[in-house]
Amino acid sequence: MKRRVALIGTGGTISSIGRGSLDLWEYMDTSRKAEPDELLTRFPEAAEAAEIVPVRFRAVGSTAIGPGDWLALGTAVHDAIGREAPLDGVVITHGTATLEETAYFLNLTLKVDATVVLVGSQRPATGLSSDAGLNLLNAVRVAGAPEARGLGVLVLLNDEIQTARDVTKTSTLRLETFRSPDLGMLGYADPDGRVAIYRRPSRRHAPDTEFDVRGRTELPRVDIAASYAGADGAAIRAFVAAGARAIVSASLPPGVTTPAETEALLEARRRGVAIVLSSRAGSGRVLPRTLLRQQGFVVADNLTPQKARVLAMLALARTDDASEIQRMFDEY
Repeated sequence: MKRRVALIGTGGTISSIGRGSLDLWEYMDTSRKAEPDELLTRFPEAAEAAEIVPVRFRAVGSTAIGPGDWLALGTAVHDAIGREAPLDGVVITHGTATLEETAYFLNLTLKVDATVVLVGSQRPATGLSSDAGLNLLNAVRVAGAPEARGLGVLVLLNDEIQTARDVTKTSTLRLETFRSPDLGMLGYADPDGRVAIYRRPSRRHAPDTEFDVRGRTELPRVDIAASYAGADGAAIRAFVAAGARAIVSASLPPGVTTPAETEALLEARRRGVAIVLSSRAGSGRVLPRTLLRQQGFVVADNLTPQKARVLAMLALARTDDASEIQRMFDEY
């Protein structure tokens, strides 16, 4: 019996209709975005892999997707599963620029048992040698596969199945851009349709989390301050002035900031702003140190700055207590 999968469209490269087959780069400035039902017409193989219920949500580039859209998308997933039950899974098409942030947000907040897979592509649907069609087909296969149940929200590109917590975009143009640098992928979507899983994430993930944002229309403001040689803390002070509830420091690895940045971060902490220390390196852990605990700073483990921001937003929606926020970073 065919699996039943909802296909929710948000736009992105995978949905982009360029000016021609060689429009592999400038399409992002000029293209229109196909809706999910149009994608199924363009790539009928995906519709042969499962009974697909298309759901129109957004048709934009992922640079236009932010926290308000995450909340709305979470609602759309819950609504689709409630309205179209029974569903084995949900596939969400998404641009690659911010895909990992949306995926991690959903990984922390969804309250559904169905497998949710985010999928994008590096080349537009109309491009020569586009990866859009095969990625879409594989995402549908994974969303419907019993082997993928219970793994949290997943990301599928380039035949590789990644967990939302660990995956990040590592290249602007290459097809193998999405990687999980420290711990690696979960498995493969094979050409013959099989789904091969080799490991399971141990950190807490949907649906068994403490974050229930259903009914919320906004999240606390959290900003990221990039660290670099000679950074003077001006950005940190500007974020505080703009009303940031927390600042994520994309610090110098392995988790240190310039003296001027440290001074600005301590000033922010004294004003009640939560400080989360991550690293700009893209991999590796930021470990707790006695001094950081004394300063009331939270360490982000191996979360990238953009992922640490997502978790900080959700944590602040529940508590301002630094020790409680640290517990959440230790568990998720």
